[in-house]
Order: sequence, then structure tokens, then C-alpha cells
Amino acid sequence: MSDPFEFKTEFAIEDETALRALFPPTHDMAKVKCLDHLDPHAKAFVARSPFLCIGTQAPDGGADVSPRGDPCGFVKVLDDRTLAIPDRPGNNRLDTLSNIVANPSVGLLFMVPGFDETLRINGTARVTTDPDVLALMSVQERLPRVAIIVTVQEMYLHCAKAFRRSDLWNPEARQDRGEMPSLSKMIMDQTVGAPEDPEAMAEIDEKLEEGYKASMY
Repeated sequence: MSDPFEFKTEFAIEDETALRALFPPTHDMAKVKCLDHLDPHAKAFVARSPFLCIGTQAPDGGADVSPRGDPCGFVKVLDDRTLAIPDRPGNNRLDTLSNIVANPSVGLLFMVPGFDETLRINGTARVTTDPDVLALMSVQERLPRVAIIVTVQEMYLHCAKAFRRSDLWNPEARQDRGEMPSLSKMIMDQTVGAPEDPEAMAEIDEKLEEGYKASMY
């Protein structure tokens, strides 16, 4: 392991006044662009989005961010202030759902492939088994076990700078996945130890892919 990082406390920013002194004033448009509901542009963005990240907070104050993805329009707009997000099969850690049950505050970041802008929504969430809601989210005739209902408190469009800096959607910027080990090998290296035999490792990777196909929905 590398040497531990030493945080120099003399450079720490410990209050908002000191923080804001380092930056120019907030742009007027950044202040007024926040809405407390979903306008037609936000609804159109949600309908186009196949992917979002949801941020939650655990009872002990720990933070968590989880990805959610499905075909475009998988998040349903129930009204101008309410969204429904299906919970698809995963690893059953239930981090996001457990956090919501304990603390309803959530933050959402919607992305659309090819768009440099994102849609940010902050609000509160609840977990439901309402069959009428779940019926809206059937894929391959399978319903999610639960859905996340989000009440919008703040919504705004976020500018393109981060995506343009990262060159995220540029095909020429794509990296070779083969330059890093498979997910199975990395997790096994981190835990029980991966087999040294390449054929045995390839068999494990193949089983992971089979698992994806069998349990996506």
C-alpha cells in the first residue's frame, strides 16, 4: 500500500464564509433556474434518460450513490412533482432502499447519451409496493418488487462543462476495457483471491455473464 495521505489542516476550509470568499458570486441565473416542480423540459429529459444516479444517506450519516438504468423512459412521471423509479434485481445489499426508509432525502442525476447537460432533482423518497405503480414498470412481463416514489423539492438543468471536460461521449475517448481485469477477478482479488488458472477465471467470468442474462429483470 502507498504511504497514507497527510491532510494539512492549515489549508482546511471549515466554514461557508471562508469557502465563498474563494469564488466569484453565484451567477444570477444559477439562483433563479431552480424550480420546485417538473416543467415540460424536465419531463422530456426524464423520458429520454436511460440512466440516473441516486444519492442517499445512511442513518449513521454515511453517503451512498447508486446507478439505475433501463430503457429510456423507465422513470415514470406521475405528476408535476412526483416520479417513480423501479428497483430491478441486484445484489440485495439494499443500500439505497434501506437508506430511504431511514432518511427520505435523495438527490437524482439524470443523464442522456449524447447530451452534455444533466438534470438534477433533489427531494424526498418513499418505497412502495403499490401494484398500480409497479404495473407501469413491467419489462419482459416482470414487475419490480418495489418502486421508489420521489417527491420533487428542487429541480434544475446542469450545464455541460463536466461532460465536455471529461469528453465522456466522444467515441475516440473510449478506453479499452481489456486493459483492466474482469469484474469477477477484481472482486475476487479484493476478497477470497482469484484463481491463477486463466481457464478457471474465464469460466467464472462466463458464469457472471450468464447471471446477467438470467437476472436482469
